[in-house]
Amino acid sequence: MTTPVTKYLLRAALLLGLILPAPARAEDTIAIANMTFRTGPFAAAGTPLMDGQRDYMLMLNERDGGINGIRLNYDECETGFSVDKAVECYDRARASSLVTQPWSPAITLELLPKAGVDKVPILASGYGFSAMADGKRFPWAFNPPVTYWDGASMMLKSISGGDLDSLRGKKIVLLHLDGAYGEEPIPLLQAYADSFDFTLVPVPVAAKEMQNQSAQWAKIRNERPDFVLLWGWGAMNAGALAEAVKSGFAMDRLVGIWWSALDDDLKLAGEAAKGYRALSWNLPEPNAEAMQDIRKYVVDAGKSQTPAEVLDQLFYQRGVLISMFTAEAIKAAQAHFDTRLINGEQMRWGLENLKLDDARLASLGMTGMIAPFSTSCASHAGHGGAWMLEWDGAKFVKASGLLSADAEMITPLVELEAGKFAEAHAPWPLNETCKN
Repeated sequence: MTTPVTKYLLRAALLLGLILPAPARAEDTIAIANMTFRTGPFAAAGTPLMDGQRDYMLMLNERDGGINGIRLNYDECETGFSVDKAVECYDRARASSLVTQPWSPAITLELLPKAGVDKVPILASGYGFSAMADGKRFPWAFNPPVTYWDGASMMLKSISGGDLDSLRGKKIVLLHLDGAYGEEPIPLLQAYADSFDFTLVPVPVAAKEMQNQSAQWAKIRNERPDFVLLWGWGAMNAGALAEAVKSGFAMDRLVGIWWSALDDDLKLAGEAAKGYRALSWNLPEPNAEAMQDIRKYVVDAGKSQTPAEVLDQLFYQRGVLISMFTAEAIKAAQAHFDTRLINGEQMRWGLENLKLDDARLASLGMTGMIAPFSTSCASHAGHGGAWMLEWDGAKFVKASGLLSADAEMITPLVELEAGKFAEAHAPWPLNETCKN
């Protein structure tokens, strides 16, 4: 008989990703490590993301026996978003894991110099240093399907109704987390401001102020902006929404990046947040075949700790897609190198040759969950598309067609910043065979 204590320990082990069905011999598995943040100030976002990642890997093991007969040994190492803990996690996993998933932009920057030396590619899906899209200068770093600069460009396109000239003379506040993540869009937004003659007002939010942004919103009231772009994370998002409601700021003029679209944050605001929009590179598709397989093989089988209602949410499904990127890179590398047990260098090739067109997404049961994109030697981001979602008072609904970024504005900045990074970290390894 299973005792309550045993059940508790089993649930805890599952939550930490420590129990995955696998062959007895380690050499018969593919190791995939993930730096999780189920604890700390951003746990509310981290938990559904990690659950989605883990459940997709479990589903592949349960439904397919892994990838081409090799089971996946998915392991989590908790960082709480701490750089020091992340480095410890990296050192523990680098000898076996095919990929590093750092999550925090600060952690990503810390690990970038290590990746090429250790030959372990970094996968930072939709986050990290935007210039990592330059495959020549960052051969070991990948940030598909879109970068933060792609996101900033698409946000401006959306609020301008596709006519950037309409922003002339207007004022836009960037309400952002104070740090590498929050500062990432500023160079591109300022370039747009200079080109289209609008005023950009960055308003930083320190980590200790995330839940009490009264000073920031007093400044916003004084500035009287036409739009506020929310570049928030964790508790900052709920704090911003609460202050916007309190200030009477029109929700249709408040627009967030994809990390400012956590369902639970919006549910706290409820009807008061109706009209709030957020960009997202994935769409919730509860009826997608892949999601049904996760329900069948993982959730209904009692192998997941994810509440059933979370499976339909944006962040959980984003986690599913990120694990799909990893799995598809493994498959591509296995086929190209004619081996089932690939190494880090071969995994790098796989990430550089992702081909997720409509046909492939359909075969994966993921039609409608994400826009098609592909990576290459030159483009490690793929520069796919995203949609604007709108909160209807109870849930997010699609509020735009597929948006794309302005490569003419972004490419020069990528080349500039990638070059600066390489020069600052000289001697920096380049992929000289890669033609931009």
